[in-house]
Amino acid sequence: MKASNVSAWALAALLGASAVNHVRNPKFYYPVVPPVLCTDKAGELGIMTRHQWVLVSAAPEALAAVGLLLPATRKASATATALMFAGFTAGHVSALRRAFGPDGSSEARRIHSVRLPLQLPLIAWAWSVRRA
Repeated sequence: MKASNVSAWALAALLGASAVNHVRNPKFYYPVVPPVLCTDKAGELGIMTRHQWVLVSAAPEALAAVGLLLPATRKASATATALMFAGFTAGHVSALRRAFGPDGSSEARRIHSVRLPLQLPLIAWAWSVRRA
């Protein structure tokens, strides 16, 4: 199997596992949803609850996983995946800011200090699958 196919399949597996985890363990993703998007915070102007955002965000990950497995849709899916990871960066920045805020904890600071920088290799990985 070509290395580009292995990379695409591996990224698809990661996205598929993440999509399943969004449904099985949604609270893990709650901190990454910016409060401004949520209706479950007093005074915010969001359109869905944090839980709804997490569940809805599983869909593009699952679709991207399937798209990466199909050679005919791989380039478009890899491009969309890179853009999705770039978009998720805003949520990771928001989580990191809150982790270092007055209500943050040392555990949250450690977790989000690792999660944010992981976005760059994920974006690069998706982009590399696009070029393959």
